[in-house]
Amino acid sequence: MKSPDIKEKDLISKCIDGDGNAQRQLYQQYVKAMYNTAIRIVANRADAEDVIQESFVQVFRNLHSFHGDASLGSWIKRITINSAISHIRKHRKFRLVDVDDNFDWPEPEEEAVYAPVDMESVHHAIKQLPDGGREILSLYLLEGYQHKEIAQILNITESTSKTQYRRAKGQLQQLLEPKLS
Repeated sequence: MKSPDIKEKDLISKCIDGDGNAQRQLYQQYVKAMYNTAIRIVANRADAEDVIQESFVQVFRNLHSFHGDASLGSWIKRITINSAISHIRKHRKFRLVDVDDNFDWPEPEEEAVYAPVDMESVHHAIKQLPDGGREILSLYLLEGYQHKEIAQILNITESTSKTQYRRAKGQLQQLLEPKLS
């Protein structure tokens, strides 16, 4: 169990007491990292900004409940991820479809050697994925969640998470194919 250092505890205490300078400092310290987390999930600048705004409102509203079980950054990131998922659920324009686990999925090609792809191209390609696949791919690959956790978060089955992930991964490979050759 990691407890916050003295400086961080002081900042948290001042934020809880409503000190605007402390709140601004905490916001500036974490906003860029949280924006990067949000944009990977919602894939649209305006939505990511909405998610960040909602996240920090929740952070300041609930800072009194932060006990240092994890780092402050991890705690804020968890709030940001939950806000992004809630935002997508509210504005969901897709339906996750459960596919039978017995479906015969083609095996990926053997270890192919590809030319390096710049991260900007990868992020651009991820943004082009359908919402459901992008959300699951981001949670699995970028945020490190397991399919069982994703299923619980999104209220879907684990097999649906795996299926949507495979589809999104295949679509991502197709989108990046011209840059890989």
